[in-house]
Amino acid sequence: MERRKYGSTDLEVSVLGFGGAEIGGLGTPDVHSGGLELKEVEKLLGSALDAGLNVIDTAECYRDSEEKIGAAVSHRRDEYYLFTKCGHNPGFDLPNWDPAMLEMSIDRSLRRLRTDYLDVVHLHSCSEEVLRSGKVIEVLQRAKEKGKVRYIGYSGDHKDAEYAVKCGAFDSLMTSINIADQEAIDLTIPEARERGMGVTIKRPVANAVWRFDAMPDQTYYHDYWERLKQLNYRFLHGSGSEIAGTALRFALSVPGVHTAIVGTANPERWSENATLLEEGNLPPEQYETIRARWKEVAPSDWVGLE
Repeated sequence: MERRKYGSTDLEVSVLGFGGAEIGGLGTPDVHSGGLELKEVEKLLGSALDAGLNVIDTAECYRDSEEKIGAAVSHRRDEYYLFTKCGHNPGFDLPNWDPAMLEMSIDRSLRRLRTDYLDVVHLHSCSEEVLRSGKVIEVLQRAKEKGKVRYIGYSGDHKDAEYAVKCGAFDSLMTSINIADQEAIDLTIPEARERGMGVTIKRPVANAVWRFDAMPDQTYYHDYWERLKQLNYRFLHGSGSEIAGTALRFALSVPGVHTAIVGTANPERWSENATLLEEGNLPPEQYETIRARWKEVAPSDWVGLE
């Protein structure tokens, strides 16, 4: 699998990364609320690593995702980079973004993931107002100085992400980019690229909403489903694998993007996705056609989605 240098860091990341929300029963509503059993996680992550993925992304609030990842693959720790997030307070009697809580959250993630260090910790959808106070950034910087974290980053979208990039405090940006969510391509990615930030893409296949002929019941899908209905890209009339391949290749064709996080409960998905990417980036004319259609159709309120 193709690997890319992660901005100015010394990480060489696979273009596909594993998203850990489904492990804890979060992410798409298709996954049962209790998450996956440990044996399923071992098979899922083992197949991902065997397929050449070397990025595992999770978060402090993905229920027991961190614990299951640690139990399943900590014995293969030298084969992957660990990304997690902090900021929310499940399990702590302190408010979100409290500096003491953030420090405890990072220490807890280390224990859960059974590791001595985290490769990247992202602040999880933190507001510009909280960022401007500087206290949350200082917590991450201290963790980096102590060797608990190698690099620090921001995960989020729209104006909050714009401030996070421009403030110059972070090594990494995680943000939404896909065929139905392109604000970041102009708003944050060029600046992040100029600053040498590593860039991770979430929701790279727009939650695969093209699967639904009609508006799905779950509100999780509604925004992207409505957007794609209006965008009506020509390739959306092809087969499911063709659409998925085009969507994934589009996200990874954006200049400055290094890895795309995909969540799944299907161990076979990794080899399937790797096959979809064998042709590399989209041809420039196809990429520009998708961008042009977005610019023609998208209203100003089609901002990046969390």
